[in-house]
Amino acid sequence: MKSLLNRIIRFYIDGFRNTKIGKKLLLIVFIKLFIMFAILKIFFFPNFLKSKFATDAERSNYVLEQLTKTNKK
Repeated sequence: MKSLLNRIIRFYIDGFRNTKIGKKLLLIVFIKLFIMFAILKIFFFPNFLKSKFATDAERSNYVLEQLTKTNKK
């Protein structure tokens, strides 16, 4: 499994390295990843637990209740 992952990574690295436009495409990929994980997280995924609960114990109790809550219909 590790050799397959290693071969895939080397394939992409060699492909980007051997083309003229490869470095620009790689830069675009990294910019898109930065936007997806850094910028969007700040604006669209607020820290719900930190805003609702003051301590770690309250947060963990809430998560435990949500995970073990039975769904009564």
